[in-house]
Amino acid sequence: MPTVFPHDSVGLVTPQTAHFSEPLALACGRSLPAYDLIYETYGQLNAARSNAVLICHALSGHHHAAGFHSADDRKPGWWDSCIGPGKPIDTDKFFVVSLNNLGGCNGSTGPSSLDPDTGKPFGANFPVVTVEDWVNSQARLADVLNIDTWAAVIGGSLGGMQALQWTISYPDRVRHCLAI
Repeated sequence: MPTVFPHDSVGLVTPQTAHFSEPLALACGRSLPAYDLIYETYGQLNAARSNAVLICHALSGHHHAAGFHSADDRKPGWWDSCIGPGKPIDTDKFFVVSLNNLGGCNGSTGPSSLDPDTGKPFGANFPVVTVEDWVNSQARLADVLNIDTWAAVIGGSLGGMQALQWTISYPDRVRHCLAI
């Protein structure tokens, strides 16, 4: 339980939610009429908006990649060893965005969200989402954040698949891809 955060930590972070009211067409043939994406940011976006890095999580991951949600957190975000001042993904240089994938269980619209057609949780009726669907939803988040081009899209495992999909779906919006 830290009372003082390490010098190379991003410190306390507060998750944010972006709400999208424009329907998102999915590869399965269905669409979501509206959805939320929960995300965190670390570092500062420069005036040219050219230093943004997107972190894509693995299958069981989530948006909390670095820092702490409270002083009571016993453990930092899942990639805290890589994200922060002076770390490989240096928040003194980069503006880092990490989000919970659509369909995830950590705040973004998913099976536990209310189905607008029934007023009950989607449950097993939540549409099948693909890597391409995640990337399309991430592109909309980039638009909301006024990020035209990512300096890099980085991800491990399933996150690496998303990073690669960015280069296929939006090659003009990614300068570098790191698929781990």
